[in-house]
Amino acid sequence: MRHSLVAALLFAALPSLALAQDLRLPNKPGSLKFAVIGDSGQPGSGQTAIVSQMTNLRARFPFEFVLMTGDNLYGRESSRDYEKKFSIPYKPLIDAGVKFYASLGNHDDAGQIQYKLFNMDGRKYYSFKPKNGVRFFALDSNYVDDKQLDWLGKELAASGSDWKIAYFHHPLYSSGATHGSADLQRGLLEPLFLKHGVDVVIAGHEHFYERIKPQKGATYFILGSSAKLRTGDLRKSGMTASGNDSDYAFMLVEIDGDDMYFQTISDKGATLDTGRVRRAEATTTSK
Repeated sequence: MRHSLVAALLFAALPSLALAQDLRLPNKPGSLKFAVIGDSGQPGSGQTAIVSQMTNLRARFPFEFVLMTGDNLYGRESSRDYEKKFSIPYKPLIDAGVKFYASLGNHDDAGQIQYKLFNMDGRKYYSFKPKNGVRFFALDSNYVDDKQLDWLGKELAASGSDWKIAYFHHPLYSSGATHGSADLQRGLLEPLFLKHGVDVVIAGHEHFYERIKPQKGATYFILGSSAKLRTGDLRKSGMTASGNDSDYAFMLVEIDGDDMYFQTISDKGATLDTGRVRRAEATTTSK
């Protein structure tokens, strides 16, 4: 009877194990591989499960770094809180050499810019180029002032990169019932994105996952459910391409030439969304 029970339990676990191994990205040698988490600074079962899934999948999909879309630490931010809410739960990835690049959310203290493991180097907004042809722009959507806009315009114009990917906290387009689209930030940032050919924009803030149908040539993602979840808050609209507000989530992303592949994965290892983004300029050129 005992052996039958063990066999039954193992059989019941097989579907979830299979899902956890369901990698749908090309995983090509030499491609740029990274992950995305958002609203991730809340210790608990959701955060623990996401880290476990990321760690397991990295053995097969060796992503080099992780983008953080803000709300990196909820509540107090003492040195112990940095450990409890970030460095201890993410230790398997940190020890493996994975770098984290943070942006500031509305629950984050500006002192985070000095935290070594967030790689902000004392800046509220910054850019970095992990590979030729790809540059990321981490913005502070809490305070989009003239100084930041001037910096962004100059950085975008001088980047010389084929792929320009912006990430920050407040989503310019959202179908969320609690927050919705950040109209003020959209009015300030979108003109620069359009002028300089930003192809992909990734935000957090909403505690769910949503992929927005391309808006004026750019693809928008919301990933704010890596440690907090607001079930039932996603009111899918005409601009929703895909969405989920019932599972904690993270994204795996791969850039290979003019194509960006993505896979959004739940805390249970299930694939919530997957697809490909073709760089807009490449699409125009190939016609």
